[in-house]
Amino acid sequence: MQDSSSVGELAEQLRQELDRYSPGEKLPSSRALVERFRVSPVTVSRALARLAAEGLVVTRPGAGAFRAVPRTPAAPTGDTSWQEVALSADGAADLVPRSVDASGVLVSLAAPAPGVIEFNGGYLHPSLQPERAMAAALARAGRRPGAWGRPPMEGLPELREWFARAIGGPVTAAGVLVTAGGQSALTTALRALAPPGAPVLVESPTYPGMLAIARAAGLRPVPVPVDADGVRPSLLADAFRATGARVFVCQPLFQNPTGAVLAPGRRAEVLRIARQAGAFVVEDDFVRRLVHEDAGPLPRPLAADDPDGVVVHVSSLTKATSPSFRVSALAAHGPVLERLRAIQIVDTFFVPRPLQEATLELVGSAAWPRHLRSIAAALRTRRDAMTAALRLQLPGLALPHVPSGGYHLWLRLPDGASESALTAAALRAGVAVTPGRPYFSAEPPAGHLRLSFAAVAGTGEITEGVHRLRSAWSQVVG
Repeated sequence: MQDSSSVGELAEQLRQELDRYSPGEKLPSSRALVERFRVSPVTVSRALARLAAEGLVVTRPGAGAFRAVPRTPAAPTGDTSWQEVALSADGAADLVPRSVDASGVLVSLAAPAPGVIEFNGGYLHPSLQPERAMAAALARAGRRPGAWGRPPMEGLPELREWFARAIGGPVTAAGVLVTAGGQSALTTALRALAPPGAPVLVESPTYPGMLAIARAAGLRPVPVPVDADGVRPSLLADAFRATGARVFVCQPLFQNPTGAVLAPGRRAEVLRIARQAGAFVVEDDFVRRLVHEDAGPLPRPLAADDPDGVVVHVSSLTKATSPSFRVSALAAHGPVLERLRAIQIVDTFFVPRPLQEATLELVGSAAWPRHLRSIAAALRTRRDAMTAALRLQLPGLALPHVPSGGYHLWLRLPDGASESALTAAALRAGVAVTPGRPYFSAEPPAGHLRLSFAAVAGTGEITEGVHRLRSAWSQVVG
């Protein structure tokens, strides 16, 4: 072949000779092709590039060209458009269409890219988790007689007793069900207490995961505002009268996201209002074990002061241990307990016995109280570091309440500031924050941010993260 031959002619010649080579076999070198066809190296390079674009060869810099492995024909795509009708159709005209959306939960579950500071995390940083104690507990649990057998459906009796003692009051082991994490327990509770289409009263703002559960079940979340002292009883009573709701979901201790604690004067009032409405209170006691060192005595769970069975209590060990240590409890008494039990069995059967045995080993060890004291001190230090950095570098972000428990701060943006723009600018600056919009079941009164101080490596990362957030703030607000 003359040097003036076209790239197309060379490509066609090579295409015809490809059957001589097995898939993955190396073709002659570029130098050999230049000599054989008496063409320039540029012509060879372009001809191979054309075959690579057709998927016939694969070129690897420094290694040469190889016959490509034939592609497996793609299966027919099919037509799934019918699912849009099936998934949105209601069985009855009075039902609320289900909205299955995990985006509000994924904000705090998705791991940010390397180098991005995680102010959006919902769990303890690995350095704060009791990894050695959990590993030792799991090893000991695996050696227990019968550890790999089927547990009682309600949970191991000793673990149910431990949860009952931790809750206190009229709660007994007979009224406790061991569940696979707080999210699972909340799902069971809402399915048990409210039929599809019913209203359910929720704090405003509140945990997006609970809103997602309600909407996925076809329930209608109705917001009841909270202030620095928790839910406002007068508005709660109004909401019960206006909607006829039979369920109110609340977090009386270190509420997510505000950090508020239900004031002593409101606790009995909330139970009285719910009892008068013939309604249940689902108490999500999710961070009782993430109290800060300076908190002082904690109020008892609402369930501990409820002899009438108004409260369905949810408590979890996940936040104080590890995202994968998914052990929690549902507590109730009265006929509702059997419904809760039946729904849990239908949905999940039971929590794996090795995990329950490991929980007993962990909470019964000397390492458990040491761990709780350690994270109480660490969370206080981190909270103070973030609070100080925010007040110094970002005084334009209002911090109405500094909690003495939990793992985050709730900030209000000035009127007119764009929450979405700030969140996006922060990520570009290398810090992931949680926008406030998913925490509201209706239109929010203002833009907000939730900043976690538990998922980062330490106070140095907190200071750097706030510095990056300040840079993003300057870009958005000026």
